[in-house]
Amino acid sequence: MDYKAEYERWSKNPALDEESRQELASIAGDEQAIEYRFGAELAFGTAGMRGIIGCGTNMMNVYTVRRATQGLSEYIKSLGAAAMKRGVVISYDTRRKSDAFARAAAGVLAANGIVAYLFGDVHPVPMLSYAVRKLGTVAGIMITASHNPKEYNGYKVYGEDGAQMSPEATEVVVGYIEKISDYFSVKEAEKSSLIKKVPASVDKSYYKKLTKLTLSPEAVKKAGKTLKLVYTPVHGSGYVPVTTILKKLKINVTVVPEQVKKDTEFSTVEVPNPEFKETLSMGIALAQKIDADVVFGTDPDSDRLGVAVKDDKGEFVALSGNQVGILLLDYILTRLKEDGKLPANGVVVKSFVTTGMAKAICDDFGVELVDVPVGFKFIGEKIKEYEADHSHTFLFGFEESCGYLRGTDGSRDKDAVVASMLCAEMVCYYTFKKQSVYGRLMDIYAHYGYVLDRNVSIKYSGLNAMKEMNAVVDACKTKKAEKFDIYNVVAVRDYSASVRRLADGTEETLDIPQTNAVYYELENGSFICVRPSGTEPKLKIYYSVRAKDEDAAEKAYDRMKTAFEAFLQ
Repeated sequence: MDYKAEYERWSKNPALDEESRQELASIAGDEQAIEYRFGAELAFGTAGMRGIIGCGTNMMNVYTVRRATQGLSEYIKSLGAAAMKRGVVISYDTRRKSDAFARAAAGVLAANGIVAYLFGDVHPVPMLSYAVRKLGTVAGIMITASHNPKEYNGYKVYGEDGAQMSPEATEVVVGYIEKISDYFSVKEAEKSSLIKKVPASVDKSYYKKLTKLTLSPEAVKKAGKTLKLVYTPVHGSGYVPVTTILKKLKINVTVVPEQVKKDTEFSTVEVPNPEFKETLSMGIALAQKIDADVVFGTDPDSDRLGVAVKDDKGEFVALSGNQVGILLLDYILTRLKEDGKLPANGVVVKSFVTTGMAKAICDDFGVELVDVPVGFKFIGEKIKEYEADHSHTFLFGFEESCGYLRGTDGSRDKDAVVASMLCAEMVCYYTFKKQSVYGRLMDIYAHYGYVLDRNVSIKYSGLNAMKEMNAVVDACKTKKAEKFDIYNVVAVRDYSASVRRLADGTEETLDIPQTNAVYYELENGSFICVRPSGTEPKLKIYYSVRAKDEDAAEKAYDRMKTAFEAFLQ
């Protein structure tokens, strides 16, 4: 793109709003800023769009939102009048301009003769996903940048099954979007009978579906009222649904008062990501004050859950997404087995960068484990596949980035509301059994062997960030890797080519959707994987280290990390 010419076109366009005009005037002469804003168009991938809020073709603003929605509208119109009548449901979180972007999307749909159901207030990802199927819409739109810093916002599209839109359908939508060269040509109906409010019955139905997923009603009844649980929504959309579902189960919950406010700046945290202990710090401080048992935290769109529990010394430790995942996996399979409800064709689905511990647990319970690429949409696709062919019963899906889903009647994306409910009742269950959650985690390690899971993110910036990250991953495909310090490489998986290459040179085909990632299988079940993030400019490196105990694993991790970083040079 001729970014200077595009900058001038936008600056002089009479349809540009005054706030945006002043914003562009403020960067006049700043060639680097102009190039970043207008040197590319904000990419619309399989997870939709995500970018820094601001004026420009490479930014999140009302004009890029309208253009994307027009592309989606063209796709829906191509499906026929029935699809247009079924419509699209739209939700949004507490981020900057989320409500304005949601209204703009509804207006564009209505201008195209498509019904738009719009939530009247913030609602999280899982409730949007549920509403798609409950209302029978042909698609859904969620305005959110999930756990990204406050400067970001995003636009996620869902298919009629409530899962993120399939790569095939997304490709068609992108084709329509790319045909729109004039961002200011997209019309928006400010008022229309086609814009409808989502009925309150949708929320009630969602909570009813979730309560049917409880596994330990007796334990909850006995321990729920005395359980001391601290919860922080981190200024996001999880406050109402998480507290509602816990209160329905009569589980005592104390909310961090300073973090209830719908604050677009997320002013009490550095980043609203519950994966980080720092994000849970106010919750932990309150928990220490009231001698609570557990701390929960959700991100702005409430699809991720962070958890902190007391260790054997009574100190709070923030669990990793992998640790919460294996605890929930173990708990779910244990309770289903105890109640005689563990199906013979049960299946668990996880991303391939998620802990190797899951395989050992699933094998022990006789449950099949399926790996998919990173992105919960791939778990959603598996659910849809199993429903169609009746080959498996979906039990649980999870990702190391604090995303969990149980059941298929609620959301088809990661769901921190149901995860909060399950984690709370899991605490009640172990309290009833006179055991701590931390103690159970230690028992799991003692039974299956210790696994240390860590990931490292390397930040990139500028227009070429994705190109540079992909180049690092691509370079790994041509480098010979025989060992990383103390661990030999037994096989290398090139997920971009769907090939697994063994150390002896033989090759196997991987039955998995293609994605740009290289995965090194190490001799004792450990692994290293490198891939570019699909939602932010970060190169992600995942380490999963099996060892006899935590101390040995930490030492092995340090050596593996040093060796792999040298390999990347």
